[in-house]
Amino acid sequence: MAILQESELQTDVVIIGAGVAGCIAALALCDSYQVTLIDKSKMPEQRIGECLAPAARRILQQLDLLTEFEHQLAANVTTPQHLHNTGLQISWGQATPYVTDNLNNPDGFGWRLDRQIFESFLREKALQRGVRCIWPGKLANSEYRGQRWQITLTQLQHEQTINIASQFVIDATGRKAHFAKKYTAHKQHDRLISCWATVANTIENQLGSICATQNGWWYSAPLPNQRRVLAFQTDPDLLTKGLHRDTKLFTQHAQCYAKQAKILDVCQQPITLHGIVSANSTRLECFAGQQWAALGDAALSFDPISSQGIFNAMATAMQLAELMKKLHIVNKIEHDTQLQFKKLYQQQIEQIWHRYLDHKRYFYDQEQRWSNSPFWQRRQQPNNDVLTIYS
Repeated sequence: MAILQESELQTDVVIIGAGVAGCIAALALCDSYQVTLIDKSKMPEQRIGECLAPAARRILQQLDLLTEFEHQLAANVTTPQHLHNTGLQISWGQATPYVTDNLNNPDGFGWRLDRQIFESFLREKALQRGVRCIWPGKLANSEYRGQRWQITLTQLQHEQTINIASQFVIDATGRKAHFAKKYTAHKQHDRLISCWATVANTIENQLGSICATQNGWWYSAPLPNQRRVLAFQTDPDLLTKGLHRDTKLFTQHAQCYAKQAKILDVCQQPITLHGIVSANSTRLECFAGQQWAALGDAALSFDPISSQGIFNAMATAMQLAELMKKLHIVNKIEHDTQLQFKKLYQQQIEQIWHRYLDHKRYFYDQEQRWSNSPFWQRRQQPNNDVLTIYS
């Protein structure tokens, strides 16, 4: 086995995870602190989750990103990198579908993103604005000593270990919360998973769709590059065996429902089955600790029915950056300042969590056609806020 070479870096803030949350935090903090942004992947990965809420326009504008982002959607661009989100056709609580849209939203339409392109754009902006970026770099260890965090990364392809001494650590590693789960409990609210595929988008109707079924719900939406996502959300014990591995079985299952059948019937190309990803609601017991904080999916992850995952990542990143600057938390390690920071940030994220639970409960309660089905019972029972703690 090769012996890893070591190097050491100093920084004010290290952000672990260069997805949407990590990049927005880096861009919001780099005018005040030396920021180091790390990620385990050299390039952003393909993933499900493309909806960006209209209110994100304000964040992009505040970070001076909006003009360049909107250019990627310009009418004179042959192949737009992102699409406007014109609305959803919903079959939920009733057989007759209804349409929701953003026509009256003061922030305008939302967007359906090419996630890889959007995250690459944010990474590029971070580099341009002086953020030290390290990828790929995998978190190997973290330790708090001498009033600083000692972060160890491994870069196996370079046979190198990187040690980073930082005043403050931000966990933006997504649902797995790789850093924070070492220091606080990680809780799961349910076990929802998403079995997803992409297919050529050949139908004229460019609305997205949501369709409730006995054992879960289907989601479909147009994507850039003439593609469409098709996903079934359910619980692991209710998933048809092999559905996430067998393209033929997935297609047969989708064709049992009119909206999905129409998408597949007009498509002459084979679907691409991507498998299963976690889609459950999770949270940390504590969202901040001694000179660290978690944001985005690492702090809270949402059921995709909310369509708020990306916006929550951006919003919590901005909230965290604002609070860090206001309290000068990077440079003030006194007990009282740290305690005040943890209390205020905990309150902020708790408020978001409880508002989300209220909205989630309300939406699932609207579907009463399968009230005896385990999937719906689990989401409509009075004590459905009980959390299970996982180490």
